Amino acid sequence: MTQHIILATGAIFGMLSVIFGAFGAHALKKILSSEQLQSFEVGVKYQMYHAIVLLALGLNPEYTTSAIHVCFTLGIILFSFSIYGLILSEAKGKKMRFLGPITPIGGLLLVTGWLLLLLNVL
Repeated sequence: MTQHIILATGAIFGMLSVIFGAFGAHALKKILSSEQLQSFEVGVKYQMYHAIVLLALGLNPEYTTSAIHVCFTLGIILFSFSIYGLILSEAKGKKMRFLGPITPIGGLLLVTGWLLLLLNVL
């Protein structure tokens, strides 16, 4: 796993996090309930937190592995993006319920990424 790929992944997720955060704060504020908006913001926060982790790992390649990169990348996609899909589909009146079980799988991948990082550092 090259350092450049990890850095690019972190940068893409960081950029998208800012875009989605602004979209939520401005465009979605008018159509989402406060509870829905809070859930959307959870997805944005977790995406940004893990984008920053990917950037740190890209700058410190001795602490990372392909497995860690994959866990964080898939975890962000499954966790945050399933939240976005759930909230946006619910706001449109057609909640995509199949996304509900995907969110915890993404969370489990994020936790696994952290565990693998811990084991790699030790």
